[in-house]
Amino acid sequence: MAQGALWREQGLDAVLFDLDGTLLETAADISLALNRTLAERGWPPIAEEEVRRMIGRGSPMLMQRAAAAQGRTLDAAGQAAMLERFFHHYGSLQEQGEFTARPYPGAAECLKTLHGAGLGTAVVTNKQQRFASGLLDRLSLSPWIDLVVGGDTCERRKPDPQPLLYACEFLQAAPSRTLMVGDSIHDVQAARAARIAVVCVPYGYNEGQDPRTLPCDAIIDSLADLPGMLLGH
Repeated sequence: MAQGALWREQGLDAVLFDLDGTLLETAADISLALNRTLAERGWPPIAEEEVRRMIGRGSPMLMQRAAAAQGRTLDAAGQAAMLERFFHHYGSLQEQGEFTARPYPGAAECLKTLHGAGLGTAVVTNKQQRFASGLLDRLSLSPWIDLVVGGDTCERRKPDPQPLLYACEFLQAAPSRTLMVGDSIHDVQAARAARIAVVCVPYGYNEGQDPRTLPCDAIIDSLADLPGMLLGH
């Protein structure tokens, strides 16, 4: 366990991080994979900025939002078929080295410092676990992350608290001694339901809403600021 890590005078044992829009800038890759999926259906592309506003609650919701943007609806079979092709294209970006996802400034140093100080660290994302882990491996962030909880790891995904509580159990950290770091209302809602303190970054996606308006415990301008807040140096 970490020695001397504190959040508002409460001892801290673990920090959970969202992925897309918090640790990594991934919108361009998601947009490219989505538009390749739409092209196969003969549907027009969606601008990256619009796709950014659709990110949140996982890939099934992204398919529904993309269809709605085209004035269409998807039944269960249509969503499953579209999702399969999206996963194919998104996975290919990683496999072929086409991906452009990059850590936000300060993200790698933050993870390395917190993990080195003895804090448990986990990524809790609605992205499929294999894609999240693959990106973290390829970007050399995995050594400082103890656990990756994907949108398909648990029965439910954020904003349900289940994935956060799963991470706490794995890390042997009580929710009261855990901190969530995210960029969206789904991160805040999941943390509140799990009774975990939550801080947010101001640069993420949050479905097009300003993350600075989120009802979290604090806003940090950069992940580079987090170690100093928690470790006091």
